[in-house]
Amino acid sequence: MSLKRVSIFAFLGAAGCLVWLVFQKALLGAGPVTIAIQAIAVLLFISARLTFGWRSFHTAANPTSGGLVTRGPYRWLRHPIYSAVLYFVWAGIAAHPSLTGILVALLASALLGVRMLGEEHLLREMYPEYTEYARHTARVLTFIF
Repeated sequence: MSLKRVSIFAFLGAAGCLVWLVFQKALLGAGPVTIAIQAIAVLLFISARLTFGWRSFHTAANPTSGGLVTRGPYRWLRHPIYSAVLYFVWAGIAAHPSLTGILVALLASALLGVRMLGEEHLLREMYPEYTEYARHTARVLTFIF
């Protein structure tokens, strides 16, 4: 199976996990800390989207022309949009912990991880400078991962 097909299945699977969490009322924060984390995640998402621009809204992992984006939140995180989604999901799970919710959040995290790794593979092919950028830029959590 091609990398792009795998990325589409990972995207759809992660989206399905998020929909499930919404219907279980397990996605939104319930206290000041989880709501604050989710608000910051939304701001990160918006900042990353504005920094990256409208050149890419693909279901499949698909690097676009126009150069490697390394400014804005991409200065600290290779995947700020996926990071924002993960922060939002895990804050919701922290607010509404359940074994099933945790398992669904882990599945969504793994599927987004598949997307990130696939995109990184394609980015290395399209932009040789990505390897150096990745060497000094966190994937999801600044200073950690």
